[in-house]
Amino acid sequence: MTVVTIEMIKELRQATGAGVLDCKKALEIAGGDLEKAISYLRRRGLAIAAKKAHRATKEGLIECYVHSDGRLAAMVELNCETDFVARTEEFRRLAHELAMQVAATNPQYLSPEEIPPEVLAAKRDEYRAQAMEEGKPEQVIERIVEGKLEKFYQDVCLLKQPFIKDDDLTVEQLIAQTIAKVGENIVLRRFVRYELGD
Repeated sequence: MTVVTIEMIKELRQATGAGVLDCKKALEIAGGDLEKAISYLRRRGLAIAAKKAHRATKEGLIECYVHSDGRLAAMVELNCETDFVARTEEFRRLAHELAMQVAATNPQYLSPEEIPPEVLAAKRDEYRAQAMEEGKPEQVIERIVEGKLEKFYQDVCLLKQPFIKDDDLTVEQLIAQTIAKVGENIVLRRFVRYELGD
């Protein structure tokens, strides 16, 4: 069995923000491998988030980010279960990072479910036509279309985008990690982005 040192726990805690005991347990399960421990904590965070997803979120805050030149701004509404969590530094930091994400990436939709069916149908037809033009075999065309749709979701859906500060995480996973830390359901309700002259 690998001996888990305090330095290893500190390093994992800095990388993930998870609690000391959670970091120790993850390192023990991962045999001292930092990357495996991070992966374990991310999976655990998603599982915790899934359990809390049905809980009502009527509290929260609206966070604004204005770029330093004043030509670009974003606003998000982030909800949680209690006003206590809404006032925590962890929740406020998440709201600010989500507003920065919106400003930097200009998403069009919150999630794939919000994309109008006619837009999805047009994209499917476009990707299918591209695959046929490239001479791809019929049996792999649908997989190619689904793969390109996933990439499209990452480009236009905020929750599916890679997080700007850590592209190993999606925005959805970032929210799930915060849910695991604060112990409450968190929902990104809506967002808006303004750019001067647009």
